[in-house]
Amino acid sequence: MHFIFHSAYCCSTLLARSLDVPGVATTLKEPQVLNDMVGWRHRGATPAQIRPVLDQSLALLARPFEDAESVIVKPSNVVNALIGGMLSLRTDAHALLMYAPLPVFVASIARKGMWGRLWVRDLLKKQLADGIVDLGFSPGDYLLHTDLQAAAVGWLAQQALFTRLATAMPHRVRLLSSEVLVSQPARSIDAVAKLFGLRLEEKSVAALVADNFTRDAKTGAAFEVGRRSQDQADGLALHRDEIEKVVVWAHAVAEAAGVAIAPPAALHLSL
Repeated sequence: MHFIFHSAYCCSTLLARSLDVPGVATTLKEPQVLNDMVGWRHRGATPAQIRPVLDQSLALLARPFEDAESVIVKPSNVVNALIGGMLSLRTDAHALLMYAPLPVFVASIARKGMWGRLWVRDLLKKQLADGIVDLGFSPGDYLLHTDLQAAAVGWLAQQALFTRLATAMPHRVRLLSSEVLVSQPARSIDAVAKLFGLRLEEKSVAALVADNFTRDAKTGAAFEVGRRSQDQADGLALHRDEIEKVVVWAHAVAEAAGVAIAPPAALHLSL
């Protein structure tokens, strides 16, 4: 089994859908059992309690639907604090860590209105409970942040985590930006297939791109060429002042905390 971990709103569902090829790989998107591990942890479960149950859960998830298929699991990003433990339990697994660049992520949250802003605050609450936010703020500081600042803090916490994982496991972990995936889909899918040891031929990669990159990854509805770029432009135009100020602020926070805005270990795309 292999993993696609992500920091949300970064086209991870699109990639997972593209890699779901009968006879080659089955992709499991955000299995609830892994979310339940996080909830159990937040309610006080110890690492010694969680480890055997997580191991059993991964064993169940790893069962292929067809012989010789790989299983690729794309957990929810609330599971990210457990990435290290999951990879230690599955030493033969490789992991792709997906993210959207900071301005793209912050703009995505702004476009989603109240529900997007509530979501990033809920995520930050869980990240604080997981102990993965170490950016130099005191507990009271988070109440003073705007919604988009909270989004940026959560994004930076995940980027710091991704950098640590890639540095600790350079032969197993690679990173991929949403914008690279969208701009170079065939090369990205081919590179991920090689990372995961999947048997994809060049013509099948082209077919996967044609089938999946013209549809909404979550609904399957037709997706017009250029719509994503137009949505991004529309959102930026509406929230430009706030987004630009938060991005500048986040860069300053990242520099002070030693967090790489562009993490290392990018997935290598063959020519």
